[in-house]
Amino acid sequence: MKKLCYQTLKELNYDGYLLQDAPERVLQFGEGNFLRAFVDYFIDMMNEKAGFNSKVVLVQPIPNRGGFNLADVINEQEGLYTLYLRGFENGQKVNNKRIISCVSRCLNSYSDYDAVMACADNPDLRYIACNTTEAGIVYDPSCAFTETPPSSYPAKLTQLLYRRYQKFGSEAGKGFVLLSCELIDDNGKELEKCVLQYAAQWQLPEDFVRWIKEENIFCSTLVDRIVTGYPRSEAAAINEENGYEDNLIDTGEVFGFWVIEGPDSLKKELPFAEADLPVLITDNHKPYKQRKVRILNGAHTSMIMGAYLAGQDIVRDCMNDEVIQGFMSKTIYDEIIPTLSLPKEECLDFAAAVTERFKNPFIDHALLSISLNSTSKWKARVMPSLLGYVDKFGKLPACITASFAFYIAFYRGTELTDAGLTASRPKGDTYTISDDRAVLEFYYSHKDDSAEALTHAVCTNTDFWGCDLSEIPGFEAEVAKILKAVETDGAYAVMKSCL
Repeated sequence: MKKLCYQTLKELNYDGYLLQDAPERVLQFGEGNFLRAFVDYFIDMMNEKAGFNSKVVLVQPIPNRGGFNLADVINEQEGLYTLYLRGFENGQKVNNKRIISCVSRCLNSYSDYDAVMACADNPDLRYIACNTTEAGIVYDPSCAFTETPPSSYPAKLTQLLYRRYQKFGSEAGKGFVLLSCELIDDNGKELEKCVLQYAAQWQLPEDFVRWIKEENIFCSTLVDRIVTGYPRSEAAAINEENGYEDNLIDTGEVFGFWVIEGPDSLKKELPFAEADLPVLITDNHKPYKQRKVRILNGAHTSMIMGAYLAGQDIVRDCMNDEVIQGFMSKTIYDEIIPTLSLPKEECLDFAAAVTERFKNPFIDHALLSISLNSTSKWKARVMPSLLGYVDKFGKLPACITASFAFYIAFYRGTELTDAGLTASRPKGDTYTISDDRAVLEFYYSHKDDSAEALTHAVCTNTDFWGCDLSEIPGFEAEVAKILKAVETDGAYAVMKSCL
């Protein structure tokens, strides 16, 4: 079977959209599954639907692993790969296939660093996208200007920007639009802050610092799409059906939403709207991040531990149980949405999409995998809704309060090992709780507490929550009452009683 390339597609009489030649207007630090199923998909759609006419140069930002260089695979396939966006949409099962053709080549930032830097000399280059993981946007003072490359991504970027400045510094409009996709708060602003720190540390000219600030737009963004990546168990069958070998198959959910914080001028530069894509350019991305964290992530965290104790294992099956889905829906619609700042209709539309996403027949999303680090997740995703609800209505939200009791019950472990804290479900099977070691040691030290004593210890642990939850009127007593009910009647019965 021939590898995926333009010639193979021609031989197969492929009649879908392909862009073979276009200027390289986008440089992308990150060649992984997420960016290829998200940013590159949107660029490919803009090329087809809105004449964006842009190729993307990918950069592998980390060294080769075990001699394997993904850049080689991408280049062998001439940047082409097959993307499947799959899920549940408008009540229907969806499986959309598209060959992505916006990628021109891939460079390795260690073996091809000169070529990466040379991209700065391209007058057509305008956009830089990145997803170097949460650990990627860091200022490491050990990075030197003379290193090729320095270890941190912001240091590499500073070198690239300086070369751009040297080439086009006197020419207006030759700066970049930088689209940061890392999952940290204010990702674009944090990236700019790191770049300016390197400019200062390396004693680069003041005119360069001014150019960074005046000619470049560092956009903070919110990204939202579950990307499941290479479908290892299905790849052989997919290749057989397609008639070509693709070692870069990528998969993700149908839902996608990108919020870019930037000036109105970007709406003309980036024709997302013309291509009818779910991308929003706004002057403030934070309300949309709040909506995603509180509704999507908050629904996960508030539901999954109770559902797991009730005998469920994956998210999709929870959505097929009317009690568990009812509990989740009441949490979202009655207790979370009333605390959000965006218009209610926008929140309702997003909530409806969340329910369909949780029903995705192509993703076996394990409850235990979502439960990882649930202490910090409950604080970030659910606690703001609890506090907002109490502040707005002067009473406790029933489902969110129950979710805190489920969290405590889930963390009632009996054996602490190097792997984590071992606990048991009512039906007898054991599971391992994964969290920071201090959290696990705390719960292990309280394993023999009564429901009341354990609830008090958890609520008053300000290291966990940053505040004393026992100070919320009636919260500690109600959580202890629910925890006892979970231990006697089961989590499922408690969920049912909330409806």
